[in-house]
Amino acid sequence: MILIGMFDSPYVRRVAVSLRLLDVGFEHRNWSVGKDFDRIREFNPLGRVPTLVLDDGEVLAESSAILDWLDEYAGPERALLPRGGADRRRSLQVMAIATGAADKGVAQLYEGAFRPPEKRHEPWVARCRTQMEAGLAALDRICAESGSEWLLGDRIGQVDITLAAVSTFLHESLQLDPARCPALAQRTARAEGLPAFREFHQPFFVPKT
Repeated sequence: MILIGMFDSPYVRRVAVSLRLLDVGFEHRNWSVGKDFDRIREFNPLGRVPTLVLDDGEVLAESSAILDWLDEYAGPERALLPRGGADRRRSLQVMAIATGAADKGVAQLYEGAFRPPEKRHEPWVARCRTQMEAGLAALDRICAESGSEWLLGDRIGQVDITLAAVSTFLHESLQLDPARCPALAQRTARAEGLPAFREFHQPFFVPKT
């Protein structure tokens, strides 16, 4: 199978890390949604990443859909997301906060990268930053309240993968101070110490304006 997208995206990275942790082999196409837009659209009409091309040619798009397929492929005993109940709801809620914060971070980056300073809508950028910071603060509280090795026990799950991928992306790309969210920083560092995370780490490049 083929995974399309750059690892500086937290959405691509969480798929890559999950594939590696479940020992599912894949080829990688390090394609950018900017310069490789037309190539990506050959597989995904939206030109978005991550896109996963299965061995039989079926194409899966959007990270949550890919991860849902991956859990089904791995089977219930190895799946990274709980099958049901309170743990599944809890995981999905935490992941929604994390990916929501990531979306607001991406919006700030795009505004800075593609609009000249005189045309930027600063109130909207400030709103996005407020939402992102509120999400990170909520994640920090969740991490502080968890007394287990990982958020849902002694085994890493998708909630931990997503949380770490998003936290690293936002702190690197927007140069945030990790000391403001110490519990989140500690859990992120634990995940980032794993070989799968180190293998697929690509710092986000912020173009100069």
